[in-house]
Amino acid sequence: MEDIPLHVIHLAQDDPKKCTSRKLSRNGLCHLHTNLRQAPKRGLLLDPLSGVLIGPEDYNTLKRGAAIVSLDCSWKEIDNSIKYLNEKTNLDNRTLPVVLAANPISWGKPGRLSNVEAFAVSLIIFEQWEQARSILQPFKFGDEFFNLNRLPLEAYSQAKSNTELAELQWEFFDKPEHV
Repeated sequence: MEDIPLHVIHLAQDDPKKCTSRKLSRNGLCHLHTNLRQAPKRGLLLDPLSGVLIGPEDYNTLKRGAAIVSLDCSWKEIDNSIKYLNEKTNLDNRTLPVVLAANPISWGKPGRLSNVEAFAVSLIIFEQWEQARSILQPFKFGDEFFNLNRLPLEAYSQAKSNTELAELQWEFFDKPEHV
């Protein structure tokens, strides 16, 4: 598969100096949208609240030209921001399997990923290792992200179904009681 298109809907809620999306865009590695009308109309929206895992069953959607879309917003505003996006787009909301953040703000926290880390996990699930390495290359924590998550990422890339992927994550991380 060719590189998967990566798009960011940017709501300008965070410190611009720490924004991985802006750096990705400056390096030509993603498309940054401040106007929702210019964002993709179809694709997979990385949404930590969705409860529907991104995985092998989404492969055909991407093969038909859909994009992976992330939302760049403050973690403090995630609920309202996702609600706003769901009202304005028809994107398919997807959650990532558990990995550890390597970014300096949330280092070691499960699931508290920067946009570049979330994109990398998504790409690896679809066996786009080269593209994942490419987008993490401009970041000081890029190698650390791969080091922290090497075993789960390798397993996730080999999953044959979303169900298998969902079970695999609990081989590496503690399963929350509410799951």
